[in-house]
Amino acid sequence: MGDSNMKKKLSYLLATSALAAGILAGCSPKGEGGASSDEIKIGVNLELSGQVASYGQSLESGIDLAIEEINADGGIDGKKIVPVKVDNKSDLTEATNGALKLIDQDKVSAIIGAATSGDTVAQVQIANDKKTVLLTPSGTAPNVTVNDDGSVNDYAFRTSFIDPFQGNVAANFASEKLNIKKAAIFADSASDYAKGLAAAFKETFEANGGEIVSEEAYVAKDTDFSSTLTNIKAKKPEFVFIPGYYEEVGLIIKQAREMGITVPFMGADGWDSPKLIELAGAENLNNTYITNHYSSEDPDESIQKFVTAFNDKYSKSPDAFNALGYDSVYLLKDAMERAGSTDSEKVKDALAETKDLSLITGVVTIDENHNPIKSATVLEYKDGKQVFNSKVNP
Repeated sequence: MGDSNMKKKLSYLLATSALAAGILAGCSPKGEGGASSDEIKIGVNLELSGQVASYGQSLESGIDLAIEEINADGGIDGKKIVPVKVDNKSDLTEATNGALKLIDQDKVSAIIGAATSGDTVAQVQIANDKKTVLLTPSGTAPNVTVNDDGSVNDYAFRTSFIDPFQGNVAANFASEKLNIKKAAIFADSASDYAKGLAAAFKETFEANGGEIVSEEAYVAKDTDFSSTLTNIKAKKPEFVFIPGYYEEVGLIIKQAREMGITVPFMGADGWDSPKLIELAGAENLNNTYITNHYSSEDPDESIQKFVTAFNDKYSKSPDAFNALGYDSVYLLKDAMERAGSTDSEKVKDALAETKDLSLITGVVTIDENHNPIKSATVLEYKDGKQVFNSKVNP
């Protein structure tokens, strides 16, 4: 997922870096970085407080469960994973500082984090310079792994699919499943995440023969959307695409429904927080959809085993961020075992060669841009609950 603004982005990235650095340190060879021979330090750099703390806390729960399971099963090549956590406070600078701490002081073998694209990007240069694997569970902006000039960031990887894929899935769902001809886009103008999703949605929806009748923008931390929603309502769209984060989206949907806008709304993984239901109201979320990484209602046997284990530990059903955090640890574990080492260069090469790895959020093959090729899930909100709608393959 992308960032809300530059400051937030930087914070997120810092936190992610710190976490990732911690992870990498844990994977250091014997004696390296002060790690004991029976430990692998993995950095965890997440938004544990601040504006998008819901994401970071959910990822942390999934990460903790995976580490607990792996250690109980003998660890990685007999070595226990030791997480080293930093809170980037949903701030870009904190994310950057966290990555530096995890790599330079904690000597991690890899870093998991951050939750948002911005807070991850804030760590990428450090990861490349210091040759430390940085794995974001949920940073979906393309520039996490690939620069504007097309060059790939050697040490940056992700567990989630990228924004253009989510935007394409949403557009095809609107066109083909809902038979929508006229749509509006209402996006966070300060977020790379939102802009990437909006662009992909528009391109695919128009290619499908649809018309974008209104394009409006808001800025993170806005709370009154009435004037913009009035503009959208006047254009009479049959559907509104809102790529953004739950804090604003919840208020937008609540205010839109109060104004009598009854058409379907759709977004992406940035909506996925229990806070969304609190902000929007369960009834107002009826007739809304999101693209997401997985559904706890998916009947797949391995998914249901994960759901049970998570519920046993936390007494609740796991959301997509819980699943992505969990999968990120197993993705690193698989690479380290195939590499036969916690050396970051070898782990980086093994990650890049990942093929057909079955995880909770899909069967993963890493492409040449360090992005996973995997399926997406469409969820529908019904009376405040996410209901599995369909699975879309790439």
